[in-house]
Amino acid sequence: MENGKYRKVGIMGGTFDPIHIGHLILGENAYLQLGLDTVLFMPSGNPPHKKERTGRATTPERINMVEMAISNNPHFELSLAEAHDEGYTYTKETLKRLKSVNKDTEYYFILGADSLFSFESWKEPQEICSLCTLVAAVRNHIPNRQMNQQMGYLKEKFHAGILILDTPNIDISSGTIREWTKCGKSLRYYVPDDVIRYIEEKNLYKEQEIE
Repeated sequence: MENGKYRKVGIMGGTFDPIHIGHLILGENAYLQLGLDTVLFMPSGNPPHKKERTGRATTPERINMVEMAISNNPHFELSLAEAHDEGYTYTKETLKRLKSVNKDTEYYFILGADSLFSFESWKEPQEICSLCTLVAAVRNHIPNRQMNQQMGYLKEKFHAGILILDTPNIDISSGTIREWTKCGKSLRYYVPDDVIRYIEEKNLYKEQEIE
């Protein structure tokens, strides 16, 4: 805490398989609109039983792509808090670890608006809400009335702090990028140039995916 002021840190979690402009635009909008000090890009690990996922990138490859994508943005940081061999980590556990080390930091967990409607099924949502503020990106296919009802419900049930981002609705997903790569379709402008070159050099996403 500097001069009695808490640091404000955003968290962008996910597999980033691969990272694309939708992730970057969401992180940048969160930084600007919420006045964050930094945004952590936090790739998740691959669980032991899925280490050899045909058609997918390995954890080190995904980390490399995230690092390339955010390297020219001074307020984006790579976090390896969830990039471990155990794979999936519960959000509550990650936030507890971060808060125990950084007591002077307020965390803003950035998620898609769709996740607000599944949030109740997450592990210990009440504790998550006590550890961070939820930040949801508006999606065009979800009516405002429905969003407001869900936000009100979560605020009442879990005492959740929820903020809505006004951000462009970029209709792109990592799954689409993988499919385009397999088909030989151009990724230009959808994926940072360095990441495109890395995907080509490593011959990623060319094989049939196996979940």
